[in-house]
Amino acid sequence: MNNHSQQKVHHDFGQLSDGYLKKTPIFQFIVISLMFPLWGTAASLNDILITQFKTVFELNDAATAFVQSAFYGGYFLVAIPASFVIRKASYKVTIMTGLVAYILGAGLFFPASQVATYSMFLVAIFAIAVGLSFLETASDTYSSMMGPKKYANLRLNISQILNPIGSIIGILLGKYLIFGSVGNLSEKMAGMQGAERIAYGEKMLQLTLQPYKYILFVLVVMLIVLACTKMPSAKPIVNEVESDAKVRFSESINYLAHNYRFKKGILAQFIYVGMQTAVWSFTIRLALVMNHSISEAQASDFMIYSYILFFVGKVVATWLFTKFQPTKVLTAYSILGTLSLLLAALAPGMIAVYAAVSASFFFGPQWPTIYAHTLDTVTDKRHTETAGAILVMAIVGGAVIPAIQGIVSDGIGSMQLSFIVSAICFALVSFYFATEIKHDIE
Repeated sequence: MNNHSQQKVHHDFGQLSDGYLKKTPIFQFIVISLMFPLWGTAASLNDILITQFKTVFELNDAATAFVQSAFYGGYFLVAIPASFVIRKASYKVTIMTGLVAYILGAGLFFPASQVATYSMFLVAIFAIAVGLSFLETASDTYSSMMGPKKYANLRLNISQILNPIGSIIGILLGKYLIFGSVGNLSEKMAGMQGAERIAYGEKMLQLTLQPYKYILFVLVVMLIVLACTKMPSAKPIVNEVESDAKVRFSESINYLAHNYRFKKGILAQFIYVGMQTAVWSFTIRLALVMNHSISEAQASDFMIYSYILFFVGKVVATWLFTKFQPTKVLTAYSILGTLSLLLAALAPGMIAVYAAVSASFFFGPQWPTIYAHTLDTVTDKRHTETAGAILVMAIVGGAVIPAIQGIVSDGIGSMQLSFIVSAICFALVSFYFATEIKHDIE
């Protein structure tokens, strides 16, 4: 392709040959950004379900972490197939596929509540994760591509600001519709035996259906809106010969396998997502351990506070990015977050819970910044779809780190001390950003 054709612009949305757009189409950007709360809601509901399942199914901390293993395992397995859909079809078709799968997964909660087995709920959670993998693989990259290249990181952070709003909605749905006015479920079921316990447990599992009724309605509306909206391609423009010869999946994998900074970013994303998921998975449990006088519903308030701080942390970081290098901002965030988690592991009483909650402020900009920064190391944009999929696959850290922290908690007999695992992970993320400062551009 000659220099002239390299610079040609797609006439519909001012699209350049590298896939980026000359300017951001506001309505289309809003539609895509509204997808971001959808996986936040699903993820935060998992934190409620973990507490509910632990009591009803009499699970230890390691076993409850399988909720996250099913959830993030689904992400891992489907991200590459999702990238194939982007390659062969479009970002729009991939997102619509994700919405349909999310609808089917949420619908599985209805038979799961009737079967009333832990494994059936894990199947439903896995199915939701399949849909979310399509959604997030497409939406993260799509948001970053939907405008000038120099603002890719900022666009993704703006879209990601909506993610904790979904998380807050999810935890509120869980607090009022699942926990409701039950009080302390573990205390109520402690004295129950045999058929009485089974019957009451099944009644409590029926409550898990309530949030998904509302979620299903929202998903159908979003599917209809997206289907009716004309969207930009935001994919590199290549001629047919180049398309067949130069963007094979195997070549993309080979290119990325030899990109050291891309691999370092993948590892950082794996560790970060695992750490964030572990902290949020066990914050309610930590509150219950450190204060025996509160109920599960009251303990879930700490997750609401966490998501609010998560949101504020994103907003503050997005403002700081306009004044300082993102890697410098994130290095400071990560170091302060590490100190917060050390306090959570070692401080007495409720100070530990407040410290765990405060760490969420420093989680705020981590995922989108690592994502956009790592994607930026892919200088040959023909490999963008595959690179984005592998970055989403790094979410599988959410299946691994919480399980490790749960095993540590069971092994040493202390939920609080197990937060050392998360503190070590945040320290490693600090190291990643500190070593990337030299590569950032003012």
